[in-house]
Amino acid sequence: MRGILFIAILLFGLGFPGSASSHEMRPAYLEIRETTPGNYDVLWKVPARGETERLSLQVRFADDVEEVTEPVGGVVGEAHVQRWRIQREGGLAGTPIEIAGLSSTFTDVLARVELIDIDPQAVLLKPQNPTFVVAEIPSRWEVASTYLQLGVEHILLGVDHLLFVLGLLILVDRRWMLVKTITSFTIAHSITLALSTFAIIKVPEAPLNAAIALSILFLGPEIVRQWRGETSFTIRHPWIVAFLFGLLHGIGFASGLSLTGVPRPEIPNALLFFNLGVELGQLGFVAVVLALLWSFRRLEIRWPRYAQRLPGYTVGTLGGFWTIQRTLMLIG
Repeated sequence: MRGILFIAILLFGLGFPGSASSHEMRPAYLEIRETTPGNYDVLWKVPARGETERLSLQVRFADDVEEVTEPVGGVVGEAHVQRWRIQREGGLAGTPIEIAGLSSTFTDVLARVELIDIDPQAVLLKPQNPTFVVAEIPSRWEVASTYLQLGVEHILLGVDHLLFVLGLLILVDRRWMLVKTITSFTIAHSITLALSTFAIIKVPEAPLNAAIALSILFLGPEIVRQWRGETSFTIRHPWIVAFLFGLLHGIGFASGLSLTGVPRPEIPNALLFFNLGVELGQLGFVAVVLALLWSFRRLEIRWPRYAQRLPGYTVGTLGGFWTIQRTLMLIG
């Protein structure tokens, strides 16, 4: 419990700005598909900030790339979408592509290039590295590692998801029950992640985010009951509650993949490695918390009672804040 104090303080510090910038952390998506030698269709999706505002990101090709048609499009779902055609004599292989303006945002860009008779190339661009070169022979591992990295980052930047996991770690103090609870949460969000990615189920973003916040708030009173020596269904069967709320969180995870617009034939591969990335990020977070707990027990550091209670109150406070904030956004 004592080591969790530092994780709670960190999440508390990240929680408020993270909530405010959640839209900007969604990845943009660039798809370039060669239709005939030297001719390409371009799809550019940028996260929306309402119906008229979008992130100021622009795709820049090499100087000898010609725009055959002007970019056209509009708002589709939660993104601004543009389509146009380009051409370059000799093809795009070996040429650089830059996302102008990316360095001044908090978002990433998933870029996918599909050349004729060559395996697709997938690259995750970041603010500190907004340029990539179109590969002549893409590596299959590069595509897999891109989706793996996208999954890891999605869970580690999802402060609300981590806070829910932190609440479970505080609530469950028996080793076997903790394994059972985390496994249950993992299975549940893996199910709905797959169903959402294949568009079998779809939940609007605003009510979904409010429900996820409510799941965090739900754990706050349960933690207090446990401190008082009381019991409840959640305290006796935390794995069932983790599974039910995990179904909600899985739909939230899907936004990191489904909003990019991955082509349907590539979804199984993308889903597999994205989900593996989410699990690795989650397990890494759990490992860090448990390692801190072990370290503080070994060091025999004693905290005042109010400090020991801070992690639980952090879960309840942030859960309550986000629930109110997101509910107001929903009804406003």
